[in-house]
Amino acid sequence: MINLTLGIFMTGKNDIAAITVSEAKKPYGLAYLVFFHIFLCCASLVYIARYTVPIAFSPETFHIFFDPTRWHIAFAAIAAFALISPSFIFARFSFGYFSGFYFYTMILGYLWLNCFTDLNYDHRLAGLSAAASAVTFLVPALFISSPVRQIYTPTAKSFDRFLTCLLMLGVATVAIGAIYNFRLVSPANMYEYRAKLVAPASVNYLVTIVSNAVLPFAFAGFVATKARRRTVAVLLLLPLFYPITLNKMALLTPPWLVIMLLIAKFFEARIAVILSLVGPMLAGLVLFAMFEAHAALFLSTVNFRMIAIPSVAMDVYNDFFSRHELTYFCQISFLKTSMHCPYQEQLSIIMEKTYKLGNFNASLFATEGIASVGLLFAPCATFLCGLVIALGNRFSAGLPAGFILVSGAILPQALLNVPLTTALLTHGAALLFLLWYITPRAIFQQRERSVAVD
Repeated sequence: MINLTLGIFMTGKNDIAAITVSEAKKPYGLAYLVFFHIFLCCASLVYIARYTVPIAFSPETFHIFFDPTRWHIAFAAIAAFALISPSFIFARFSFGYFSGFYFYTMILGYLWLNCFTDLNYDHRLAGLSAAASAVTFLVPALFISSPVRQIYTPTAKSFDRFLTCLLMLGVATVAIGAIYNFRLVSPANMYEYRAKLVAPASVNYLVTIVSNAVLPFAFAGFVATKARRRTVAVLLLLPLFYPITLNKMALLTPPWLVIMLLIAKFFEARIAVILSLVGPMLAGLVLFAMFEAHAALFLSTVNFRMIAIPSVAMDVYNDFFSRHELTYFCQISFLKTSMHCPYQEQLSIIMEKTYKLGNFNASLFATEGIASVGLLFAPCATFLCGLVIALGNRFSAGLPAGFILVSGAILPQALLNVPLTTALLTHGAALLFLLWYITPRAIFQQRERSVAVD
């Protein structure tokens, strides 16, 4: 099955190595898809509030509600926020577009939940701050993409060997991780055993970086160079991270990479980004409408965990820091040792103790924004974060859109759930930027020339 799938994408005129950024001459289809996505997000949150959360938890646990008497307020907030959506219609594809659209979805969800939540803080100011933060983030993330001159570029042969070394690093990482932790536990029971996992911090960092950034990059590289056996090896290696991490992402990463490969094959890159969210959300709603309780697991995993929880995090962080001292970035570990910090524990642990939602990490909008500088200055912090994401645009400039989509497929999900500093250092975003930078553009140009001759 895997060989058949890869065979489809490694042949023909439109494989991942030959995908280029093509701007739609008539953006109407993209516009319709963006607005359908907005409608779908709101519908998904209504379903979650009415069905998913009440089945598994009390509504007060995650503060997800829907009050039909207040729908017009939520509609007005979403309609106002939708005014910035044309930026996704006219901006070119980049990694900033990829991550920016995921953040746009998160802010959209928060603005909807903000109209119904039972948490007590200044909701109007929080909503305005969230919308403004989205704008200041998207401006650099979408529109700064000028290339950085490559100081060093490996040859095609050296790059191929380098990709093999990355695969070997993945094998070594699994072996090292298994020395400390290896448990064959069903996903239903993984939370019970995850707290018992013990390993040195360096091993945990290595496991996260390799699984989130290194192996997806190697997968995209092997697909681009048509190294079929090594491509399959990556897909078979990634699930082995589950017994050493007890994290569902290890099981979901291989199919997610194949899905991103599929949509990058058949759709223009910007449409592929939107479909990567629209497809799972729509599937969850359709399956629940058809099978109800039998599809509740899918709805709770995709629509709830993947889409709603990052928005809920903004609601929770707004509530907490409306009554507690700001961090002024002291949550960053290397800054905490050199400055006064009112919190000695990680913010995720503090949120768990306060709201009983588990170790509740959050995105840069909640941490570098709300928690660090407060609602008034959060747009300034997110602007700086947007500049950091723009570095990813610049380092990946000149690479095929499909290559960026597949190699960076995991990072937008990480960015939704952890601070930017954590994503850069411990989830491998900074390393992936560097890998994009050294990737020889000539290997893709050679592929395009050979396709043109054929």
